[in-house]
Amino acid sequence: MKILVLNGPNLNLLGTREPQIYGTTTLADIERDLEAAAAELGVTVECVQTNHEGVLIDRIQAAHGDANGIIINAGAYSHTSLAIRDALAAVAMPYAEVHLSNIFAREPERRHSTLAAGARAVLCGFGAPGYVLALRGLVAALRA
Repeated sequence: MKILVLNGPNLNLLGTREPQIYGTTTLADIERDLEAAAAELGVTVECVQTNHEGVLIDRIQAAHGDANGIIINAGAYSHTSLAIRDALAAVAMPYAEVHLSNIFAREPERRHSTLAAGARAVLCGFGAPGYVLALRGLVAALRA
């Protein structure tokens, strides 16, 4: 089983970007934790980060037939991108949406996600451990 992990804009700056909101864990740390959890679960993960909406869409489309599920933190695109939502719907693959902060306790423009309605689950507010929680939950759902 393969899970694609997609990270959107500015997540490459984790660890230094607004640590009071996003913590001090880096994206490399998160990816290392995901790899360890994937090995424990007997699955593989492929991690991709990009600041470009079109690259996220291309990778979602390419996942069809290549991956069994997606974990996505689309960053600010979560609140604005109908195109990413449409790509996820088009591949009809289970996905979990992850956010480091609790988006519902943030600014009004961050309290809505265009991706949430189609997601198997939405995890927000757990910080970096939310990714591993999403992986464990998604793998369990796919195995059920």
